[in-house]
Amino acid sequence: MATKCGSCGPGYATPLEAMKGPREEIVYLPCIYRNTGIEAPDYLATVDVDPKSPQYCQVIHRLPVPNLKDELHHSGWNTCSSCYGDSSKARSKLVLPCLISSRVYVVDVGTEPRAPKLHKVIEPEDIHAKCGLGYLHTSHCLASGEVMISTLGDPKGNGKGGFVLLDGETFEVKGTWEKPGGAAPLGYDFWYQPRHNVMISTEWAAPNVLREGFNPADVEAGLYGSHLYVWDWQRHEIVQTLPLQDGLIPLEIRFLHNPAAAQGFVGCALSSNIQRFFKNEGGTWSAEKVIQVPPKKVKGWILPEMPGLITDILLSLDDRFLYFSNWLHGDLRQYDISDPQKPRLTGQLFLGGSIVKGGPVQVLEDQELKSQPEPLVVKGKRVAGGPQMIQLSLDGKRLYVTTSLYSAWDKQFYPDLIREGSVMLQVDVDTVKGGLKLNPNFLVDFGKEPLGPALAHELRYPGGDCSSDIWL
Repeated sequence: MATKCGSCGPGYATPLEAMKGPREEIVYLPCIYRNTGIEAPDYLATVDVDPKSPQYCQVIHRLPVPNLKDELHHSGWNTCSSCYGDSSKARSKLVLPCLISSRVYVVDVGTEPRAPKLHKVIEPEDIHAKCGLGYLHTSHCLASGEVMISTLGDPKGNGKGGFVLLDGETFEVKGTWEKPGGAAPLGYDFWYQPRHNVMISTEWAAPNVLREGFNPADVEAGLYGSHLYVWDWQRHEIVQTLPLQDGLIPLEIRFLHNPAAAQGFVGCALSSNIQRFFKNEGGTWSAEKVIQVPPKKVKGWILPEMPGLITDILLSLDDRFLYFSNWLHGDLRQYDISDPQKPRLTGQLFLGGSIVKGGPVQVLEDQELKSQPEPLVVKGKRVAGGPQMIQLSLDGKRLYVTTSLYSAWDKQFYPDLIREGSVMLQVDVDTVKGGLKLNPNFLVDFGKEPLGPALAHELRYPGGDCSSDIWL
């Protein structure tokens, strides 16, 4: 399953070629026990998603990591479509950076894709000493054969948006990608587009601010991010700091997949909008708000107004549809972005959330809905939490959804998620007219895990997907 062919390297030649790739049969996703009261290590789950398999919808393998309270979060590859031209490379190792412990686990998924095993552990002391960084987030593979991981902070938990470089073969820590002293004030996600000699990074908050939970006073104090950082890809330095108008907590960033494109989208979680960023004629970059999810006036919640909280966004490989999740409101959305300046809503589906009927929250004023949505029950399980991480099949016809955001925020906003565990759902996508429909026969219930309810997070396919692969 490690993607190889006669004369080519990993992944696909182009995003449109990737759409013709094979249907996903298994999915890898990290499961978290930190903040759940269960004293067990986080683990990598392998889930069978092949409808023809007798183990369909089941966790077929669990790989526990050797430490407690790491907070596994996102993952990336040792190599991807950015190395398509190198036949010596194979997509065989999954890189799992830890958000809280600052460890990196390298997992061998090439030898036995249905039963991954631990290949190497990079200890936080190694990263602290060589990079002066910690609190790791996004991992992307580079055309150079290296792996680059974004950070939220320094080893003490102060804000520091830098990048750790690993050797893609030995996984030795090589140092920072940015020049000494050149880190951004805060960090989170990043995406690069070499044809425009650019990389853009986003920001959440300093680890010490977000680590134990969300405090609205920290927003008032200006401790949460509201900027994009534009980097010169060849010189490894910030060339522009881009303040976002009404863009609070810009999290996931996605350039269009077309490597010639000089634009993309970022989801601003707290202000609940999608901003389009783009290159100007003079070579500088700008951003404009193109989608706004209005807040709802509520009673029985921590604040009088509830934002949607856009936590994950995806673009289909043909750059036709944008998807995002409103973790608090509870809806998943699909927009046609044929005209990127004017996205058009084509699909919306409520999958749990904080405003369901019969829950503690009463909606007093709603600009979008006439009534509060019904709670979601799939195969007899009432779904706790709201839609969060999303992954799209290569052909764009299936969306997979998990419901956990980050253990400390899960515990605060959805205490029932800690008790019940998260779920993985699957949504069928109409790629012709647009539209979303829940598959009522698909449920992976992480509330029934052997060691107790777990929080499942980001999804990865063995052959790469639309949030792991970058084309040159």
